[in-house]
Amino acid sequence: MKTSIRIGTRGSKLALWQANHVADQLTAAGLSPEIVIITTKGDVVLDRSLDKIGAKGVFTEELEEGLRTGYIDIAVHSAKDVQSTIPADLELLAFMERERVNDVVVSFDPNLDLQRPDLVLGTSSTRRKAMLRRFLPHATTAEARGNLQTRLRKLEEGQYHALVLAYAGVHRMEYDGLIRYVLPETQYVPATGQGSVAIECARNLEPALKAELRRVLDHPATHVCLTAERAFLRTMEGGCSIPSFALASLSDDQQTVQLHGGLISLDGQALIEETHTATATDAEALGTRLAESVLARGGRQILDDIRRVRHEA
Repeated sequence: MKTSIRIGTRGSKLALWQANHVADQLTAAGLSPEIVIITTKGDVVLDRSLDKIGAKGVFTEELEEGLRTGYIDIAVHSAKDVQSTIPADLELLAFMERERVNDVVVSFDPNLDLQRPDLVLGTSSTRRKAMLRRFLPHATTAEARGNLQTRLRKLEEGQYHALVLAYAGVHRMEYDGLIRYVLPETQYVPATGQGSVAIECARNLEPALKAELRRVLDHPATHVCLTAERAFLRTMEGGCSIPSFALASLSDDQQTVQLHGGLISLDGQALIEETHTATATDAEALGTRLAESVLARGGRQILDDIRRVRHEA
């Protein structure tokens, strides 16, 4: 088994934090990692929202091509950025231990009032925009693309009163001091995979090496939860460009998994959500079953409406 591992990553500070975190784990296990920076479409096209540039694989496609050619051995992604369906020649090898899953409100104003009538919140997430329209209907949402540092610069320039972001990225970049509100995950249910780092590889990677990488990098409890969440997302057939959400949790004995998931309309007016439970070994079927139930209860109509609006736009 070879011991030198080429790690493919995007070049943002947060992506490099994730890649270095992976590298540290591999080094501790006696392997020799090398970080390779690859630019993706999502890093280049910043003048359009994600749903307008085809969000499927927007942050992963170029990294996946590197896996196919053998230019890199593994690719490191924010799990919430990974498209719902992985190409047949690739696989998600591991999910690293999850950080706190919440969305947070970040601002330079220590006295930020979420109830101010002229509130402007920056976000690039379709899900967050829809939820903010439902739970903070007086607020205006504004597009906020770019890496975390770019978004914070725009915030400092006064383009928004605050940003709505994932806690995990804010914490990893040590901007905790700017967090003004932690949004409850029971209301602002996060995106599939939020808070975890996903490791992708080619299916034909050396079996012994795959087994060792999985041993070193995979967090079994997180893997079960994300298996359920990603099955939900895959069945919804919308990826990160639709306002769906899912959050799984394991029981204390790790034998049972509970999944809360749903879909919200773009204007925030329609919200369909359910909670289902299954054994941990049935996590994938659980995600599929919950999504099918949400679709049957009106989710298909919400998705049809979203596609119609985008087609007309």
